[in-house]
Amino acid sequence: MKQLNHSLAKRFSLSLLLGSSLLFSAGAWAETITDIADRKVELPKKVDRILLGEGRLIYAVALLEGDKPLDRIAGWQGDFRKLDPHTYAAYKAKFPEIDKIPLIGNTTAESISPEKVLTLKPDVAIFGLSGHGPGRSSELVTQLEKAGVPVVFIDFRTAPLKNTVPSMRILGKALQREEQAERYIKFYQDNVAKITNVTKDIPEDQKPKVFIELKAATAEDCCGTAGNGNMGDFIDLAGGANIAKNLLPGALGTVNLEKIIATNPDVYIASGARGADAKGPGVKLGADVSYDVARASLESALKRKGIDTLPAVKEGRTYAIWHSFYNSPYNVLAIQEFGKWFYPEKFKDINTNETMKTLYKDFLAIEPTGTYWVGAVGENNK
Repeated sequence: MKQLNHSLAKRFSLSLLLGSSLLFSAGAWAETITDIADRKVELPKKVDRILLGEGRLIYAVALLEGDKPLDRIAGWQGDFRKLDPHTYAAYKAKFPEIDKIPLIGNTTAESISPEKVLTLKPDVAIFGLSGHGPGRSSELVTQLEKAGVPVVFIDFRTAPLKNTVPSMRILGKALQREEQAERYIKFYQDNVAKITNVTKDIPEDQKPKVFIELKAATAEDCCGTAGNGNMGDFIDLAGGANIAKNLLPGALGTVNLEKIIATNPDVYIASGARGADAKGPGVKLGADVSYDVARASLESALKRKGIDTLPAVKEGRTYAIWHSFYNSPYNVLAIQEFGKWFYPEKFKDINTNETMKTLYKDFLAIEPTGTYWVGAVGENNK
């Protein structure tokens, strides 16, 4: 009986919240857009309170919000704080109020509280097409839509090359930052073109075979990777031949180590995002990681049984990339660096560090710190 009363009270409370939100938003629509999930969404005339279904969507939002990246964030999931604490700390150093932004859940869709979300009275909710937040068919989306809160889906994870530009354009409209979005899109397209203008003419049989191990050495089983989509797309665009492309049915999965050894990739890339002070194995990259710490963590990952037998590893054609590029519009940096790794002579004039500095200077409110990629031994990656 106690549980029944609790359930009835919960429904009554949600009904009140739904009703108040409907009254709040009625008749205040500016325009209708189509989001990345191909849904028609009516946008409000005024946006003061933004809800992020995943905290790490701040990577994209911050590009558009200038020197006040957090001012309109009404609430977000806890994944940014827990899964990228190094970048979170960089923001906290400049914006200590970041700790006061309400959390709607931890790091999974199941942890999100609909009641909490509705009490925040967002003007618009931004969700990712896939990842740690609520998906298209989640009950939270239904409740928000019933409450008159527009839900906009964007994507940098499932099909980043296809969806990064349209997602930034959609986000610009949803947040009423269209000019800023177009400025970033131009920066993005110009810098991607520096790679694709060259790699588009490279014959298939001249491309290096590449294997990328996602979150390398963090699990006992080897080897998680990307096939058609996610970071696998970065390999293709940068002129590599992703060996997992024909081994996985989708964007992500695991490939048997013996299969990798048999395929004999020319290039091995490890992704990682462990912090400088993290215990245990795994590649250390991110806002608080020095180059030497990152290099040492990669070298440790390369010593694992089986991986150490790959000719690419024995001959030093090994690299590491920040794992969180997999779900961020900053993926242009990974694409440029991949191109330099695959074709050092063709791209000797491209400096990805300078591209990153420009990205931060022109679009973000914090300064670049840390290490986000590590090249082969002997290369000048600092």
